Amino acid sequence: MKKQLLYTFLIFMLSSVAALAQKQVKGKIKDTKGTPIASVNINLKDKEGNILSFTRTNDKGEYTLSFTEENKGLTLEATIIGFQKKMIEVADLTKSYDPSLVETEINLKTVVVKNRPVLTSNGDTLNYKTSDFADKQDRTIGDVLKKMPGIVVDENGKVTYNGKGISNLYLDKDNLLDDKYNIATKSIPHGAVEKVQVIQNDQPIKMLRKNNMSDDVALNLVIKDDAKLKMMGDIKAGLGTPDRFDGNINAMMFKKQLKFINNLKGNNIGIDPGIDLTSHNMADYLKRFDNSKPASFLSAGAAGVPTLPQKRSLFNKAGLINLNNLYKFNDDLQLKANISYLYDQRTQEYNKFSETYLPGQTIRYNEVQNNAINPQKFRAQLNLNKNTEQSYLNNTFVADYAPNKTNSNVVINGIGANQGLSQKTFDISNELSYRKKLKSDNILNFYSYLNRTTQPEILNIRPGLNADILNNGTPYLGLDQYVKLPTSYTNNFISFALVKNKFTQTYKTGFSVQQQNFKSELYRIQNNQTTELVSQNTTNDLDWLKTKTFIEAGYDYTGEKIKASLFLPLSYNNINYSDPAKSLDKNLDKFFVNPSFNIKYQIGIENYISANYSFNNTLGGIDDVYRGTVLKNYRSLFANNAPISESKSHGVGANFNFRKAMQMLFFSLGVNYSATTLNTISSYTLSDNIQQRIVLPLANQAKSFSVNAAASKYLFDLRSTVNIGGTFSQSTFDQLQNNRLLPFNTQTMTYNAGIDSKLTNFMNFSYNGTYTVSNNKSSISNISSKFQQLRQQSSLTFTTFKSVFINVAAEHIFTHQLDQPNLSYLFADFNVRYKLMKLKTDLEFGVTNLANVKKFEAINLSANSLTSGTYYIPGRVAMLKATFNF
Repeated sequence: MKKQLLYTFLIFMLSSVAALAQKQVKGKIKDTKGTPIASVNINLKDKEGNILSFTRTNDKGEYTLSFTEENKGLTLEATIIGFQKKMIEVADLTKSYDPSLVETEINLKTVVVKNRPVLTSNGDTLNYKTSDFADKQDRTIGDVLKKMPGIVVDENGKVTYNGKGISNLYLDKDNLLDDKYNIATKSIPHGAVEKVQVIQNDQPIKMLRKNNMSDDVALNLVIKDDAKLKMMGDIKAGLGTPDRFDGNINAMMFKKQLKFINNLKGNNIGIDPGIDLTSHNMADYLKRFDNSKPASFLSAGAAGVPTLPQKRSLFNKAGLINLNNLYKFNDDLQLKANISYLYDQRTQEYNKFSETYLPGQTIRYNEVQNNAINPQKFRAQLNLNKNTEQSYLNNTFVADYAPNKTNSNVVINGIGANQGLSQKTFDISNELSYRKKLKSDNILNFYSYLNRTTQPEILNIRPGLNADILNNGTPYLGLDQYVKLPTSYTNNFISFALVKNKFTQTYKTGFSVQQQNFKSELYRIQNNQTTELVSQNTTNDLDWLKTKTFIEAGYDYTGEKIKASLFLPLSYNNINYSDPAKSLDKNLDKFFVNPSFNIKYQIGIENYISANYSFNNTLGGIDDVYRGTVLKNYRSLFANNAPISESKSHGVGANFNFRKAMQMLFFSLGVNYSATTLNTISSYTLSDNIQQRIVLPLANQAKSFSVNAAASKYLFDLRSTVNIGGTFSQSTFDQLQNNRLLPFNTQTMTYNAGIDSKLTNFMNFSYNGTYTVSNNKSSISNISSKFQQLRQQSSLTFTTFKSVFINVAAEHIFTHQLDQPNLSYLFADFNVRYKLMKLKTDLEFGVTNLANVKKFEAINLSANSLTSGTYYIPGRVAMLKATFNF
């Protein structure tokens, strides 16, 4: 009897909790004749008039409103153009509320009925109907995303929502592409997408959704039913002048069991196909590992990229195969393969003048470079994922191979040389994560990551440079720098999560091991063809072993309005490194506690504030401790004479996120501050022909502060999406140059504004402007500089004869630098497209860079240096293309 009473009591309590957690109001809207009315705006308000939930009726006139807060005096409001507004008191949640709306007359002389875009919300998901924002001129879903209020698409394809980058772009809730979603936004026709969903607090692991602590934002493209029935895509071929080509084949399918986006493309019109392989969240991904290693040791010292869109500055001949396939065995088990190969040939020609300002001294050099660059990238990724309420398995195998060759002819201060650089990076890894929910709702997690990397590099320079430093003042034939850095790494842990109501306690323990061997030799070739080491000081044979053992306690609270988490990781770090030839044998032991705290408070249905604090101890890597000199490029020699670098960082931040979805208003504000203390500093010795760097032991500090704000609003009367924003950042740091310690202060202010407007049913206009002001100065000298730049982009698109689309675009860049002549550039483009409806084919003619600008000068400003570079860029290009859609 007691057991039965206890069981009944538990059922009652669970039912009560469920009822408190989720309440619903349901009903059906009809007119006075009993006909259902679709697209009625339904608002549920409290007694103060605050909206607790909102939605629209479906085609059958039905609606469902969900809310969680306990409120009395609820009111249901139903509105739609052409009917009187209806208000109903809600007293009984078990009752269906089915009001009838009375039609009203509309005076067409004074009131114009328009198809107004409407957003709908369901819990953490916000829905944008694609057709509300798409125009006839648009091709892909990426074209439409740019017009949606609250969503921003950067030039590199990165998508942000209300100031936060998205974690994933799902296709009917399936993760086909991870964060490499450029291929989707640029290839999926917008007509195949029913709606775009913004998922806040996205948690892809089903068993973790109960006490969801995720702060991620993801997009989900809801594919139309008819687009799921067959394969679709397009084939594009284009030829142009001078000697230009552009080709592309897309094939995609979005069935429930099978999804793929496969692509083959190639061009020499300055479009980098490799942008489709961009991993937009790579920095966050790498933070999960303590596997720091240099991306590369050597370089050709090639010119940086000018401050222009890549399509205006790149000379290339490139091709890409990009295959992305996902097969679902059932709703919980899937296998995914992402395979790509990029081949690219690039040429670059530029002149550079550089000045570095030091107290009582200015270092100057002139440089001319002609570069031929041949990057290649092969990547194969296989993923097996099982995701149920009771267990989770995710295994990802990745193999990367990236051979890169660069040939560079350089003239520095009148002295010429040729560089040849070869780099072949091979990286293979496997990541396994397994979670199991126990009967008690507690969760056991096992994780293992294995990685092996090799990255041999060779730099050849002919003839030999800087003979006074590298060959006792005697002219010689050349230099050969060899570098190898094989790395093995593993990270493993087991964790146990105790889940009780709204609280989750997680305890984790594990270890990581990193093993490296850094070998380098610098040889010189004399004029008689003999080869010899420059000196014993230009070799390295450094063994490195880094181990870490850690335990971590995590505490999460998930309430209706408050989410909070506290992490307390404790680690023991041991590093051994030795190079017998340099009499180097060091050992370091460190205990670290790196606490962090996050809190998020929901101040309304749609608005929240959040704050975070973290303290972090970090240790440097192998590139901080090698003693032998390495020739990084033709004018840079690097070495070290310091212990392992250590840094201690405090970071604090706060964010305010505001939205009124019904009014399509979005606003975000963020503030961040960090202070870092370091025990080493890079000391640079600069001359007109060479720079030498050595890391020295010297305590110093770096501080940074930033504020950013952004707002987005859809103006219904103007049929326009408006975006405005601004960022202020300030940093203070020290530089050691030519034996002078120089403290610097840099400030940058950026303002941006944009509008995307539908002027008429056949004409669209867009504008984006960015104004940047940068100030740099030293507190102990007269070194200072100020940089200002205004960049504007605009386009006008209009439709004629129903099937003819014309686009005119312009870009203006104005740069002002103190004591330098102003720089002003105007680029213009023209494009016309004719759509053959019956043949499903588009014919397109376009001309880029109408003014035939062939040189672009850019000014780059750092703390105490000014670089003025002149880049040779493609001139006018005319293209004729045909695209067949299937």
